[in-house]
Amino acid sequence: MKLNVITLDGGDAGSVELSDDLFGLEPRADILHRVVRWQRNNAQAGTHKVKTRSEVKYSTKKIYRQKGTGGARHGARSAPIFRGGGIYKGPTPRSHGHDLPKKFRKLGLKHALSAKAKEGSLVVLDTATASGKTAELAKAVKNLGWKRTLVIDGAEVNETFAKAAANITGLDVLPTMGANVYDILKRDTLVLTKAGVEALEARLK
Repeated sequence: MKLNVITLDGGDAGSVELSDDLFGLEPRADILHRVVRWQRNNAQAGTHKVKTRSEVKYSTKKIYRQKGTGGARHGARSAPIFRGGGIYKGPTPRSHGHDLPKKFRKLGLKHALSAKAKEGSLVVLDTATASGKTAELAKAVKNLGWKRTLVIDGAEVNETFAKAAANITGLDVLPTMGANVYDILKRDTLVLTKAGVEALEARLK
């Protein structure tokens, strides 16, 4: 498929041929869901923790005699049945991550790119360069109508462009190796530089 290339000031910079293997697939929600779930589970901290009956601070003295009270037999206030006692089988620190084959992760990224191309939310930018002034870049972004936008550059992001974009709400910049399904789907507009397109095609071929 062919797509027009624009400059940051909205000018025309020719066109680029996009690979159908990356941008021409029929997006599958099940594949995208599995990859996003894998990403989010790996990102989850898993630091949740409750105290068991051996960890709560209570006297270990038997609270009342074993027999003759007419009540149930109890040994300590730290038992889970009492208010302030330990928690039975509560959460403990663990990893929520799970495995997903590399081929499947690569396929998910292809489907995410194809989804953006299909809905017309894909923009190809000539180069992502700026003077380093946030106000100038913010004005250019506003004129282009970009709101929640992800810009994917080549192997390295232009330093002055990244610096100018840092304080603009809704504008995020990533190098090609940082491109991922969750960040692509989360934004309304996906902007790829020409270098980014070449690097993505090399990465996902």
